Amino acid sequence: MTFENNLAFAKSLDQQDVLSEIRNEYLFPQQNGKPFIYLCGNSLGLQPKVAREVLGKQLDNWQNLAVEGWFEGNEPWMFYHKELKRLMAPIVGASEAEVCPMNTLTVNLHLLMVSFYRPTKERFKIIMEAGAFPSDQYAIESQVRFHGFDPKEAIIEVAPKEGEYTLKTEDIITKIEANANEIALVLFGGINYFTGQLFNMEAITNAGHQAGAKVGFDLAHAAGNVPLHLHQWNVDFACWCSYKYQNAGPGGISGIFVHEKHFADQSLHRFAGWWGYQENNRFLMEKGFVPEAGADGWQVSCTQVMPMALYHASLTLFEKVGFMQPLREKSKKLTAYLIFIIEEVNAALGFEQFKIITPKNEDERGAQVSIIAKNDGKKIFDHLVKNNVLGDWREPNVIRLSAVPMYNSFEDVFRTGELLLSVSKSLQND
Repeated sequence: MTFENNLAFAKSLDQQDVLSEIRNEYLFPQQNGKPFIYLCGNSLGLQPKVAREVLGKQLDNWQNLAVEGWFEGNEPWMFYHKELKRLMAPIVGASEAEVCPMNTLTVNLHLLMVSFYRPTKERFKIIMEAGAFPSDQYAIESQVRFHGFDPKEAIIEVAPKEGEYTLKTEDIITKIEANANEIALVLFGGINYFTGQLFNMEAITNAGHQAGAKVGFDLAHAAGNVPLHLHQWNVDFACWCSYKYQNAGPGGISGIFVHEKHFADQSLHRFAGWWGYQENNRFLMEKGFVPEAGADGWQVSCTQVMPMALYHASLTLFEKVGFMQPLREKSKKLTAYLIFIIEEVNAALGFEQFKIITPKNEDERGAQVSIIAKNDGKKIFDHLVKNNVLGDWREPNVIRLSAVPMYNSFEDVFRTGELLLSVSKSLQND
């Protein structure tokens, strides 16, 4: 498609957008009586209007049923997670048995590494992306130390080549192959939080397995953002948060994936808790942990009803639009238009004020476009916020703009470009 840098064209794209009405299902923050152009769904998604109603129903259940709510009412809490499993599975390309809502992301990452990071003297190393989100770095470092290894020796980071911001798939695979005899685990993000690069998870998984390692992914920035096929790709495990692209509220419940090929493996270690015990016999309170079938057997603590209610509220909207494929089609066009608009701003200024570090290949990015301002980056970001455009700033110098197909419009993108241009010109003249 040939894009145009004008409001009429942006509005025409919105008129053609079959998902445009779903935007009305969300609540936008306001400043000075005006709604924000919200481009920060990569950090915290917007609140679905239905969230208050769904949460209210559970508060009513608590009020009216109290402890009986576990087994009584229209949505007994004992089985509430099963409805979420039905809606979660299409988001990540899995069977219902392979997913489970529980805990928060980093907790789940630790629990899954208990099972899938089993180092030996010969195989103890973990391959990960350089510059991964700190939660992943800290979790991996602590797991390595727990097993008695030095992180400097046990952790292999794959970094972009000098002068580049993103990784090449072939370089990741080469690094895996070069360390094949020593790798216990390959653990990557699905999308890098800083650059917005979408990794080729299928290729990474295949390379890791050929090297004899287990392969897992932190899908914080990928789940609900891009189509995933975890079962088909043969991924061993994954986990994700629900509060970014899945709009389940701040600190929302996490989700896990465990491939069904591991369900019958009795040798797998796991940290057990009562809630992961076989459902039919859980209340017998017997000694000796017997896990529930599937991913549910990795549960430790009692199910979090209120966070699950908020997650459920959001997932129903994913179901309403047909899950990930329609969203992905819009997302590709939306981000392509955002990149076009940023390049138009640079052209109008006569130099590359905004360097795009997110891959321009649509198959290597999700909804996020990361830019580095040549001049006055933080001032520009602050000016955007002051004028009702809310992205986010990441040290040392990146502005992240995430055009989420659920609730962002092409007009949002155009008006963001207008503001980027005007503030850049005003700062030039200061």
